[in-house]
Amino acid sequence: MKDKQILLKQAKDHCFFIGLNDSGADLCKANSVYGMAGIHAIQESLGMKPDATFITTPDMTITRNVTRWNSGFGYGGKITWGDGSRELIILNIKPNACGMLVGGLEVLPKVDKIIEKIHKLASETICIDGVEVTWDFYKSNHFIDLFLIKQMTKLDTDLPPYAFIIHGSASEFSGDNKLGFGLYFDKSTQLKDMAEKIETPIGPYHILTGKNAEQYFKRYKYVEDFAKRKKAYAAKKIFGDYLQISNECHQGLFNMNQVLLGCNHLKQDDTLFPLTLRGDLPAYLVKGLPSLSPECINSMGFETRAKSTGVYDQLLNSNIFPHGGGYNLPDVLNVNKVIEIEQTRYFDVDMLNDRGKKIISDVRELPFEYRGRMVVLRAIEIGLIEIAAKLIPQYVLKI
Repeated sequence: MKDKQILLKQAKDHCFFIGLNDSGADLCKANSVYGMAGIHAIQESLGMKPDATFITTPDMTITRNVTRWNSGFGYGGKITWGDGSRELIILNIKPNACGMLVGGLEVLPKVDKIIEKIHKLASETICIDGVEVTWDFYKSNHFIDLFLIKQMTKLDTDLPPYAFIIHGSASEFSGDNKLGFGLYFDKSTQLKDMAEKIETPIGPYHILTGKNAEQYFKRYKYVEDFAKRKKAYAAKKIFGDYLQISNECHQGLFNMNQVLLGCNHLKQDDTLFPLTLRGDLPAYLVKGLPSLSPECINSMGFETRAKSTGVYDQLLNSNIFPHGGGYNLPDVLNVNKVIEIEQTRYFDVDMLNDRGKKIISDVRELPFEYRGRMVVLRAIEIGLIEIAAKLIPQYVLKI
């Protein structure tokens, strides 16, 4: 296996960062090189070409999942380690089938009635396929929001006047469950027993190969479908009849060798995806555009490096775009260097107020804010999206 510094240099050449020039993006860059170096080490140990790539979207940022962060991964992009046919799953990335359902409404419901229905839903025991549902609308960045729709472009069918977004995942399947193993190796004993542990210069990684990888991907696809049905069930119970505009996943396996980490992936040209920012700012319904264009790849200075590493076609057909604003860290200016002690990374950062430096390891302890319209403007600038509608906030429900 290659020396750590060679792995890190090689990994850096396979990272294509398309983010904003802020602290969230800077920390993502600094940490993600380590995770990609770890995947390259895994590929080499299995006799594969070390060609894994990380292509980001403008909302690239930190991940607040401790295991994922400590394994060297950021958020806001697509990681690829094969053409989809390799029987190899990297468990440290931790896919969870998180996504957003967008529903259209003809009438804006009264907020007290909505709260009553959410409380009633939370008090009921609901099962899907015999699995008891856990509601998580109040956790982390999950939410239920209500909007006024301002349509910005002509569509085949006009949108209704109002919309809601339900953001959630399928936490029922993080650990061992009624169906067997869960998705998270650090929460599912059965999955950890199935996994192979690979020691690399970056640290230990847990992987699945062969039939276990196929079995995991099959389980993941079931969980993604479960998460979509769960949100649809909640939408029906809370809002009654509605028009389903979108119900897409932005954090999960695309195939056995690709994972979406907080980004949308282009489908049919007419598919609308939500792009949400802060609660005090409009959200958007957007169409993804085929990307990246050769002109964009060249203008960002990626062309020579992408061709020399043999991944130019991956950039040309990345077809990803933001799902949200992502985190920015308001008291951090930039990352100076990474200090490593026994495979633990400490980030030496400049403070925004110019009063000394801070050494950080656990990014969850940092104050954060959600970015604003700059993510949307950047995505438009480089040809990733077309805005179909602006969603004007009416209510944000964190209950």
